[in-house]
Amino acid sequence: MVDVGDGHSIYVEQCGNPEGRPVLVLHGGPGGGCSPFMRRLFDPEHFRVVLFDQRGCGKSRPTAEVGANTTAHLIRDIESIRALVGLDDWLLFGGSWGATLALAYAQAHPARVTGLVLRGVFLARQSELDWFYGGGAGRFFPDLWARFQEPIPLAERGDMIRAYHRRLFSADRAEQARFALPWLMWENALAGLQAAAVSHAPADYARAFARLENHYFAHGCFLDEGQLLRDRHRIEHLPAFIVQGRYDMVCPPNSAWELAQGWKGCDLRIVPASGHALSEPRITAELIRITDMLRDRDREGVPLHGT
Repeated sequence: MVDVGDGHSIYVEQCGNPEGRPVLVLHGGPGGGCSPFMRRLFDPEHFRVVLFDQRGCGKSRPTAEVGANTTAHLIRDIESIRALVGLDDWLLFGGSWGATLALAYAQAHPARVTGLVLRGVFLARQSELDWFYGGGAGRFFPDLWARFQEPIPLAERGDMIRAYHRRLFSADRAEQARFALPWLMWENALAGLQAAAVSHAPADYARAFARLENHYFAHGCFLDEGQLLRDRHRIEHLPAFIVQGRYDMVCPPNSAWELAQGWKGCDLRIVPASGHALSEPRITAELIRITDMLRDRDREGVPLHGT
């Protein structure tokens, strides 16, 4: 547990080879937390894997806290962790919101990054939020969209993020809990094409996930509109690999496509018959192919830039 100030204490772990290629894993959400599954995408004999639960979620404390919890705070936390574990630079590995945070950190500290492996790209633009919370995805899942809208009065359904925000940040803890689960279930139900969706979650997890995600989305993820594409030039010298499900309904492929266009060192892999979730079999397999390839290149002395 690392005290990062502002009343937050974050959970950090390392695994694998202490002398191996360092990689930082950035979980999704915001608010998702890390899982042991994420470690398994790396050969532990070759990689030194650093994982952490971002402010307010997972094993970090206080749970579901949104005070002093912005993208800038998380970038600062990443730099604190890097200094704490004594690394000059590292490979970034992140999916969904983790890809967003990886891009934001890399653009802020390009000298500290050796490359990026991204999955299910989310660029934190209003058009992406409108797709998921404004009815776009609901056209493919009208029954699930209706279930997500049901707890909200008709007069408020024109802005579902704000409507849920009023309830997730109510002074009534019971009301927060009632609205956390449908928020979580809407995203979870659409995440998997091949991976099975989970229909329940522990109350504390649901509350942390819903509050943090809604907090970030209600504030445009604390990024300028289009910032991650605008500032891509800061990291275009770095190698990048993107794994994107062809039928990703949470983060549709157009964002990954736009990010990759014109980036000479970017290897975009659109995976057929796959959705958004990290646990999608073909998504998992493609990510492992990439990490194994990077391992083999290291052993052969081939630089990462040789995409």
